[in-house]
Amino acid sequence: MLWWALAFGPDLDGNATAVGAAANVVVLGIAARNRTPISFWQFTRHGLVVTAATVALAAPYLWLRYLM
Repeated sequence: MLWWALAFGPDLDGNATAVGAAANVVVLGIAARNRTPISFWQFTRHGLVVTAATVALAAPYLWLRYLM
């Protein structure tokens, strides 16, 4: 279970902020190049929602899979 938790943590938490993952930085650069800039706080507002949803799905999965 610890291995899965260690895999889920960094993978899912990288979605929270613009600098959490390299892909996020690339998306911000592409958006700015196309004259649709996304601010750090705008990205973080949406990213925290996505992160909360994915963690809310992953935590019960780990609990049901390994502790039941």
